[in-house]
Amino acid sequence: MKLKFPDGHYLENHLIALMPMPTATLEERPRAETAAWRKIVEQYETPSTGRALWQLADTLGPLVVLWGLMYWSLGVSWWLTLPLAVLAGLFLVRVFIFFHDCGHGSFFKSRRVNDVVGFITGLLCFTPYHHWRWEHAVHHATSGHLEKRGTGDIWTMTVREYQAASPRRKFIYRVARNPLVLFVIAPVLLFLVYQRFPKRKAGKRERQSVHWMNLAIVIMVAGMSAIFGFKNYLIIQVVISAVGGSMGVWMFYVQHQYEDAYWEHGDEWDYTAAALQGSSFYKLPRILQWFTGNIGFHHIHHLSARIPNYNLERCHRAQPMFQEVKPLTLLSSMKCLTFRLWDEQRKKMIRFDQIQDPRPQPGQVAG
Repeated sequence: MKLKFPDGHYLENHLIALMPMPTATLEERPRAETAAWRKIVEQYETPSTGRALWQLADTLGPLVVLWGLMYWSLGVSWWLTLPLAVLAGLFLVRVFIFFHDCGHGSFFKSRRVNDVVGFITGLLCFTPYHHWRWEHAVHHATSGHLEKRGTGDIWTMTVREYQAASPRRKFIYRVARNPLVLFVIAPVLLFLVYQRFPKRKAGKRERQSVHWMNLAIVIMVAGMSAIFGFKNYLIIQVVISAVGGSMGVWMFYVQHQYEDAYWEHGDEWDYTAAALQGSSFYKLPRILQWFTGNIGFHHIHHLSARIPNYNLERCHRAQPMFQEVKPLTLLSSMKCLTFRLWDEQRKKMIRFDQIQDPRPQPGQVAG
């Protein structure tokens, strides 16, 4: 038996318990109006082979050229090599979006082609295709669900959980949520180290995909080291992974960790609400929108992950209901750096200094 997710993908039995069936209602909207999004998104779910091939060409082509320029620049100066590596890191973010779409089966019409392209782009991103696809499907099935945190998401504690935690756990959480750790150290460790090990609860195919990807990475690193020299290649690859990983983690963070994000318990959790209220519309300058593959339209992506990145903006513009989602701008998103905990009472993300002291104040009776 398999379970079909809202994005059209199937997962094995071990995921069935994770997935509450989505509803089509938001509490503040009429049922007929909120059900309309299903018909709207269907028009944008059909992949285009031509557009997918063009995206691969306009991204992988320049990336190959950049690697060639970096090889040439090594004979001139590292002051030329490093800026080229930074630019290559930006292109890697776009490559990851193609990998991401392949994982949802939305980049190409053919599942086999998606799997092949997904493996190749996953190799460039040091990410095992099937294992990541499984984790990410869990994320889509449980995003904003307080009881189902912990797979494919960023560690987030509620105020109540934090107050009840031991001093050691509080310290670890504070370190984990520190921006330097979250956006500089963690991305490099995530893509170069963490992705090398499968999770115990992953299925057999998912675990095997990690091992196959590790083998492919060894072969790729050996080949690139033979061309560039191991030390040169290592420095370049770490810079590329650091830039691409940091930007990727930042995008994922901003998409679910903004002030008015959506989190709910049990039966109160709603698929549509989690998409429209719990996934941000990150309105970026055009050049950054291009490098990030339109993933800033994350509210649309969470409504239907079957929509390829090249159709997200058109879908967003097709329905006033989608455009009512308040956008985050590059400037306003900087505020997200300060958020650390989900406050269940105030229904928003807060800073550590906004935690209300649970102890009674002088003259106040404990209740």
